[in-house]
Amino acid sequence: MTPMPKITKVYTRTGDQGTTALIGGRRAAKDDPRIEAYGTVDELNSALGVALAQGLSERLAGVLQGIQNELFHLGAELATPVDEGVAAPGPRLEDRHVEALETLMDELGGELGPLENFILPGGCPGAAALHVARTVCRRAERRLVTLAAGETIDPVALRYLNRLSDALFVMARFENHDRGVADVYWQSRS
Repeated sequence: MTPMPKITKVYTRTGDQGTTALIGGRRAAKDDPRIEAYGTVDELNSALGVALAQGLSERLAGVLQGIQNELFHLGAELATPVDEGVAAPGPRLEDRHVEALETLMDELGGELGPLENFILPGGCPGAAALHVARTVCRRAERRLVTLAAGETIDPVALRYLNRLSDALFVMARFENHDRGVADVYWQSRS
């Protein structure tokens, strides 16, 4: 495993010309699909931080802190081009992470009633923040699909983001339920 770098300065000035360094040393344009992918994963992680700052239920808060770490691992993995023979620092996502999201959805879904219609994003502040995170997660998934069209990525990463967006939807519903706030149904005939 690659040792974690010590950060002594936040600014380096090395990106002033519109490029950034990947793990392994290669420089890439800041709008490169790889940078877009891990940048959107970083944005998702920040959206989860905003959701956590809303004071989510204890059940969700513990899970989301673990997911934030997993997203950091994914970001490091995406910042490390597979074809260059450099190992990503930190752990990698595995099938067990995808399975844990499925188990979580089954557990939370068992406490919720069935969906009777599409729901609108919203409800209590925590649920609304989770819905925003869900949409950012879908964008991260799209960015990963774009990256995978031109470069090698671990297919577990794509499965993880796909499952995570579903899990965030269920978590938003759970947060509303836990706070006694009803889901807002889409009025398809208005």
